[in-house]
Amino acid sequence: MSHQSMTSNLSFYISSVSPLSSPLPSIRRLSLRCRSSLPSHDMEAKPSQGLYPLHRCKTIHLVRHAQGFHNVEGEKNNEAYLSEDLFDAHLTPLGWQQVDNLHKHVKASGISNRIELVVVSPLLRTLQTAVGTFGGEGYKDGLNAPLLMTAGAGNSERPAISSLSCPPFIAVESCREHLGVHPCDRRRNITKYREFFPAIDFSLIETDEDVLWKPKVREEDQDIAARGVKFFNWLSTRKEKEIAVVTHSGFLYHTLNSFGNDCDPSVKNEISSKFANCELRSVILVDKCMNSSDPPVINYPGKIPAGEDLPSDNQK
Repeated sequence: MSHQSMTSNLSFYISSVSPLSSPLPSIRRLSLRCRSSLPSHDMEAKPSQGLYPLHRCKTIHLVRHAQGFHNVEGEKNNEAYLSEDLFDAHLTPLGWQQVDNLHKHVKASGISNRIELVVVSPLLRTLQTAVGTFGGEGYKDGLNAPLLMTAGAGNSERPAISSLSCPPFIAVESCREHLGVHPCDRRRNITKYREFFPAIDFSLIETDEDVLWKPKVREEDQDIAARGVKFFNWLSTRKEKEIAVVTHSGFLYHTLNSFGNDCDPSVKNEISSKFANCELRSVILVDKCMNSSDPPVINYPGKIPAGEDLPSDNQK
């Protein structure tokens, strides 16, 4: 299957989410370039908007992990990414501050109340970012809820995080960073992560050890992009309508560049430009090829009770 053909069944649109917005994000206004391409006298012009059935759309909140120690060392010297000292790098104290601020944002904006599922890459920095952003408050005695994160997990020096009143969290290998060569992108055994993050579901990960990471072979950009497109195809089959995905810079950049080619360049740039640490970007994922079997639950069939309804423009 060609790379181009894999992208044809999904579309992305940037959504605008505000604290006072409805649960269904509105699509941003057309750019001047788009509006000027539709002169009022030219009724045959092609529309520059996308129109799709609502039940074939999902809101996806994309998050890059907060600052990790590998980001700091790699900024100083790119060769640091080859160091075993950065194996499965965890968040820095600054990274945790970034997480705390994003947590406040998703609470204040109402996003956290709407998210039905959190999908996370199974690496320490993404797991820490996910539970810190979308998890509950600190653990309190007497609460009958499993922990999303145990106290101090992954050298964090952070209190335990409760799963009370939180959406489910599920770890998925297919949204990992580039595989191979860099020890910071090699994961620990799943048994260890289960100790650190008891309430996260790791059942979709087939092997305890990391068999995907190779010490001598770095995953090519086109391969991570193809993997990312398959990941979004999988997202489109999920029943949840609003999903958070906590992942990595390289994965996001190369995957998202597969989308938006039918948009104005400024819109494509909104979709695919590089993410900052702990940036959240919301998009609408459109299933254009019947991946999802969800029925249109809020549509109404009409003609109840039945009666004559010949349209006035009917031509015999």
